[in-house]
Formats: sequence, C-alpha cells, structure tokens
Amino acid sequence: MNIPVQRKAFFLLLAVITVAFGWLLLPYYSAVLWAVILAIIFQPMHRALENRLPRRANVAALLSVLVCILLAIIPVAVLMTSLVQEGVTVVQKVHDRNIDFGEYFTRFQAAIPESIKGWMNDAGVDLGIVREKLSSAAMQASQLVAGRALSIGQNTLQFVVSFGIMLYLLFFLFRDGRRISRAIRASMPLSHEYTNQLLGKFAAVVRATVKGNVIIAVVQGVIGGVTFWLIGIEGALLWGVLMAFLSLLPAIGAAVVWAPVALYLLVTGSYIKGIILIFVGVAVIGLVDNLLRPPLVGKETKLPDYVVLISTVGGMSLLGINGFVIGPLIAALFIAAWTLFRTEQETSVLQGHEPGDTRLILPKD
Repeated sequence: MNIPVQRKAFFLLLAVITVAFGWLLLPYYSAVLWAVILAIIFQPMHRALENRLPRRANVAALLSVLVCILLAIIPVAVLMTSLVQEGVTVVQKVHDRNIDFGEYFTRFQAAIPESIKGWMNDAGVDLGIVREKLSSAAMQASQLVAGRALSIGQNTLQFVVSFGIMLYLLFFLFRDGRRISRAIRASMPLSHEYTNQLLGKFAAVVRATVKGNVIIAVVQGVIGGVTFWLIGIEGALLWGVLMAFLSLLPAIGAAVVWAPVALYLLVTGSYIKGIILIFVGVAVIGLVDNLLRPPLVGKETKLPDYVVLISTVGGMSLLGINGFVIGPLIAALFIAAWTLFRTEQETSVLQGHEPGDTRLILPKD
C-alpha cells in the first residue's frame, strides 16, 4: 500500500472518529459548552490563584470552581427558581381570569379616539377579532409556560447529571487548561499565526458575549423589573427577566416589553405611570447599553449590530438559550476566517503566487 492511500485512510478514520466523539457528547453539549465558557471567563482569576498557590494545582482549580459556583451558578439558580414561581403564579391568575388580557384590550379599545377607530374600520381592522386572538394567545402562552415548568420538573435527573458533568469538566479545564490549549493549537492544521488569531477571536467573543452582554442585559432587566414593580404592574419579575432576555438583541431590546405597556398606560389615562415608564425606558434603560458596552465588550470584538441580531435570533431558534453565545460565536469565526482568507489572497497576489495558494494557511513542515 502506498503512502498517499495510507494518509487518506488515516484522515478518513480521523474524521469518522471525531464525528462519533461529537455524537457521543451531544446529549450533554450544554454542560461542555458552559464549562468551557466559565473556564474562559474566570481564567484571569484562576491564574491569580495559581500564582498564589504554586505547586498546588488541584487546590487552585477547586477554589476556582467554588468561586464560579458562588458568583455565577447560585445566583442564576435562585433567579430561575423565583422566575418559575412567578411564572406559575401568573399562569394561575390567567386561568382564574384575575389577569384577563382581553379585558385589558377592551379598556384600551374604549380609550381609542373615535377618529382613529373610524380610520381602523376603513382599513378593515376588526378590533373584536383582535381581542379574541389576544385572549386566545394569552391562554396558549400560559399553557406553554405551564408545560415548560412541568418539563423542568420531569428532567430534574438529567439536569443534575449535566450540572455534575459541567463542574467535573470545569475543574480539569482550570487545572489542565494551558496544556489542553497547547494541544489544540498544535493539532490544528493551520499556520501558527492563523491558529492564534482564530482561537483568540473565539475567546474574545465568548468573553464579550457572556461577560459584557449578560451584565448589560441583567442591568436593564433589573431596572425594568423594578420600575414595573414600583408602578404596580403584575408579574414584575417575569417582565424584568423577559426584558433582560430581549436586551441581548440589539435594535429591539427591552423596548419590546416596556413600550407597549407605556402606550397602554397613556391611552387608559394612567399618564403619570406611563410618563415614568417612558422616561426610565428611554433615559435609563436606553442609555445603559451605550454606557456599559464599550468598557465591557470592547470595540475590537464588537460585531455589527445587524450581524449580532441575526446570529443571536438564529442561534436561539436552533439551539435555545445556548444560541445567544453560539450564534454570535459562529458569526465572529465566519467573519474572522473569511477576513484571513481575503488577507491570504491579497498577500499571495503581492508575492506573485497564484490566488488560492494555501502555503500561508497550512503549517510549514
């Protein structure tokens, strides 16, 4: 058997084994993903612990895991528990008609000026049909929330297993992270320069997406939720979490929640509450992004807003909550890879090589 055939067979075997290993990890990919994310975000802290605890790598890794639990995991668990309780309460009120979105729409309809009603009738807008669809949508949404809550309870065992895998993997990523990073860099079939740029972009986008965008979303959600609570809106915690969730999307953001509520308050005669909500939404929530994003995210890692919007929505549609990290990450690596390819093409032309020459991309022998 000649050598080229042997190499082709080896590469085929390598591809098959890699795909099989990925398939093996697929049921717990979320645990692996968040272990990697936490290891990247808390890497500076872990290195500081390593410097203070030389030759005690296991102790430093264990302390880093404990810090992650205290600073990231426990607060999220408390928030999710409160959110589930709030969601169950809201669902129960919707079923008991204590919260009737159809009634709210009726009040809104009664407050609309006759001139606007006439214009809507001329345009073929039937407010009665809109009211029925709104009530039906509210009931379906409440049933969906109830079903999700039941699903969470049924999947408790799987969650515990995934949580344990994440912590176990996180410990070894802290302890052996540098050795694993060197092994990945050495194994990638790219030049040293291109490997460093792509892996650097990977780490930068993870830090920017999680550390920056999540902090901004939390701040906006807290401000919005507290404002809703102060002006007496039902389910303030639920709406606050929803605003934080939508704050991950540029251009759309928390305004999707607070703007319709403010409009309803103004139309139904609650002018002070409506003005307060608009002021907080525009002057406070709207400015948080501009004030916090530059120091937390950094201009060098910021993708265009339209790319972030499309990649985040697409990622979350395909992958759920994990998509808000994976979507922008794929988009950033896509742009970085094509930027490197364009640079390689331009360099090839300047050096007199044929376009598409791969000598700059592939590692040198």
